[in-house]
Amino acid sequence: MQNVIISFDKRKKNDMANMYVLLRAVSTGLPHMIQELQNHIHDEGLRATSNLTQENMPTLFVESVLKVHGKFVQLINTVLNGDQHFMSALDKALTSVVNYREPKSVCKAPELLAKYCDNLLKKSAKGMTENEVEDRLTSFITVFKYIDDKDVFQKFYARMLAKRLIHGLSMSMDSEEAMINKLKQACGYEFTSKLHRMYTDMSVSADLNNKFNNFIKNQDTVIDLGISFQIYVLQAGAWPLTQAPSSTFAIPQELEKSVQMFELFYSQHFSGRKLTWLHYLCTGEVENELFGQTICDSSLRPIPKWQFFLPFNNSRNGHGKLMLCATGGTAFSCRQAIYNGYFVTAAFEDIDAESSFSLNMNFSSKRTKFKITTSMQKDTPQEMEQTRSAVDEDRKMYLQAAIVRIMKARKVLRHNALIQEVISQSRARFNPSISMIKKCIEVLIDKQYIERSQASADEYSYVA
Repeated sequence: MQNVIISFDKRKKNDMANMYVLLRAVSTGLPHMIQELQNHIHDEGLRATSNLTQENMPTLFVESVLKVHGKFVQLINTVLNGDQHFMSALDKALTSVVNYREPKSVCKAPELLAKYCDNLLKKSAKGMTENEVEDRLTSFITVFKYIDDKDVFQKFYARMLAKRLIHGLSMSMDSEEAMINKLKQACGYEFTSKLHRMYTDMSVSADLNNKFNNFIKNQDTVIDLGISFQIYVLQAGAWPLTQAPSSTFAIPQELEKSVQMFELFYSQHFSGRKLTWLHYLCTGEVENELFGQTICDSSLRPIPKWQFFLPFNNSRNGHGKLMLCATGGTAFSCRQAIYNGYFVTAAFEDIDAESSFSLNMNFSSKRTKFKITTSMQKDTPQEMEQTRSAVDEDRKMYLQAAIVRIMKARKVLRHNALIQEVISQSRARFNPSISMIKKCIEVLIDKQYIERSQASADEYSYVA
């Protein structure tokens, strides 16, 4: 039978169709054929998704799974009469392929799928129209449904979405909204609630900027901010952003008035809200009349390098101490900017707070607008680890909430029955380990949400 399943020429497909007709008439005839097909799909799927090159791996992974899926869907529909038992075997086989992990390693599929979406939704997705992107994202959902750890995908997707929205890298806001809606249809509103809030914050911020500009115009005295100032007000609970940058940031004098006026405007319109400025995510552009160029820096570094140009507004020569004070930077930060060729100093190796700098008047660029550093940097191992640690913490809270919800409804429940109910409720987001569920039960006992029944040590009671 296995040779018949593995071969796909016309004659063998006819053999498969005839075998299906014969075995279908016998009550115990099909299970073996179904299992053989499932094993074959599993093996072919692993071959297709293994040994992928690091470059463009997310795209290769998704396309490989879709290719195997399409191939066997066609086989089942044309040869096996679209039998749902074989369709179920296909789903089980691809679920095991997508969630496959090497020993002592994590499953890579959630992260790869998040990167696949990120690559499609960025402006850098060259050669594709919005309709083509829409078609690929629709096909992507086929693979997404096979993921067990959907909460891991959610974390990575939210972080990448945040970067696209904040730095204006999205190809289309309509495509972003359409993708969130696809995830909502697949997993429910709770899964995408924070993603919806992130998307909404961008349109709300645009409206807020218009109101702020009107607020400035309607002041009793004429106020000239002197710069083009735009802000994003983001809900702290929805965005995966850290609030503690690794180094200090001194607001340049050119920005102080704008910041103060916006805080005044915001406090008058929203009482009880506190603004926390995430300076390390800022983007700045400086127009340089000497070079006739616009210097753009949207780096995620704590000290935006366009700030190093500000002390030179009134003089072509600068002093190291002035430069450090104006930017809130360090000698290392200054050295990084100097190495890029924008400043001249006597000794690169001995830069300190007393060093003198001057603009490099010989610097030139073919472009009238150029970036000092790339706007997006590759994720560091530390960021990846932080994302997965955040997933573990969210899982613990989710399991504790599920246990309390179950016990509040059932009042009294045995240990094994509680474990099974928790697994059943959690399966849509992730497959929890038994050990994690047991730890959450112990935590809830310590918190006095539940207690062990006096009648049986294997039974829990809800504490009202």
